[in-house]
Amino acid sequence: MKAVRIASALTLLLAASQAWAVKPFVADYEASWKGVQANAQISLNRGADNRWNYQLSVSNQLGSSRQTTVFEEHGGSFRPLSGVDATQVLFKRSQKNASYDWAQREAHWSGDVKADRVGPVKLEDGDLDGMLINLALVRDVAAGKPLSYRLVDNGVARPQRFQNLGKDTVTIGGKQQTATKVSRSSDDKQVIVWIVDGLPTPARILQRKDGRDELELTLKSVR
Repeated sequence: MKAVRIASALTLLLAASQAWAVKPFVADYEASWKGVQANAQISLNRGADNRWNYQLSVSNQLGSSRQTTVFEEHGGSFRPLSGVDATQVLFKRSQKNASYDWAQREAHWSGDVKADRVGPVKLEDGDLDGMLINLALVRDVAAGKPLSYRLVDNGVARPQRFQNLGKDTVTIGGKQQTATKVSRSSDDKQVIVWIVDGLPTPARILQRKDGRDELELTLKSVR
């Protein structure tokens, strides 16, 4: 009986991993950015040499923001290779560039970054950047895995642990769906993410700073 239970558990885990294999998609979101209504899109596209391009873009009348990560799958993990975080708000522009050198196991940053944030930061197996945590949450919620990560981003490395808050309801394209709600808090920031089974991207993302909503994304459609 015990052997049967173990075999059944392994079968379920294998099925979950296969269901959440990395596949291209484009997701359109309703958004609120810096307190103003916005349009947003998250996309995942296959690049050359088994690499993937993962991008979040947000725009409204105040400006625009674009976060892009190039990554590869390695040993069952998403391994960041490079990243760009570009923002333009009114007449102010900022761009930060990240480079993850896995041969030297070091991460470096350039562009509009503070002197104490250029690195190097030592890389460890399983490290993610901020964009890839969203993709990892979708995968790990589906597989029932712990939601603990090591974030290497913006010149620092720090642990990120999400708490499963149970089930909630979200509306996508006028239809209510059941989602798993997860959250993490650190210092003055809070991130809440809603994951719907079968969708390759979060159904909703809410980022708060100092108790105020900074960015909210609500999924409209995915293709």
